[in-house]
Amino acid sequence: RSTPPMLRLWRSDLVRQGRSESTAAKSYRLLRAILNTAVKDDRLLRENPCRMRGFDKEPTSERPTASVDQVWRLAALMPRRFRALVIFAAFTGLRWGELVALRPRDVDLDGGVVHVVRKFAELQNGERVSGRPKSEAGFRTVALPSVLVAVVREHLAEFPTSDPEDLIFKGPMGAALRRNNFHRSVRWAECVAEAGLPEGFRFHDLRHTGNTLAASSGASTRELMHRMGHASMRAALIYQHATSKRDREIAAAIDERIGRGSDS
Repeated sequence: RSTPPMLRLWRSDLVRQGRSESTAAKSYRLLRAILNTAVKDDRLLRENPCRMRGFDKEPTSERPTASVDQVWRLAALMPRRFRALVIFAAFTGLRWGELVALRPRDVDLDGGVVHVVRKFAELQNGERVSGRPKSEAGFRTVALPSVLVAVVREHLAEFPTSDPEDLIFKGPMGAALRRNNFHRSVRWAECVAEAGLPEGFRFHDLRHTGNTLAASSGASTRELMHRMGHASMRAALIYQHATSKRDREIAAAIDERIGRGSDS
């Protein structure tokens, strides 16, 4: 029978064996969910031994965000067929797998929305599979800024699709995009540096940029959860905390300017 001390040892062993804190936290949450089923549904256990506080928490390392100007600069450095992809990622916060699976019928340009109904996933053996979003919250309709609608219209005019099942974003030969091949073909690291972004800035950080833009625009927790495709409040609250921290910095800067003005 599992006990809290045994589970503490098991979790610490995961990290000692080279697993990341994030992986250890996810593993702990999965085990807790399994044991909850054993307690509540199957009546195999009287109580769940997974009750150690903080063991389910993942470290939240700060990822860089791009400014709006940097997004435009980065997009301009891309080959023409990938410029709209970068802008779409930064201004909607969609995941890579959701973006590269988009078809023209998923995007209503007249209504100014995108319907997220599927994603592509790349398995460890290199196989790519099409599937549903990873949770019910992943099925969502996200409003598009008007500037993005114009960008997508231009993209579809330059790179038209004839089949309704065709992809909006694809390689020069018509194949679906793979993340590693994409990074190599566009010289991602060089473009990141030339755009003035920090070394190590990833494509996924464009999603982070989009979510931060939404939070700083005043989106509520529930609205952020919807745009991000998350069922949990945890990620949305992180973005709101980041923007409130920035708001305090702005207030401090205003104080400083007021102080300088009163001295003059």
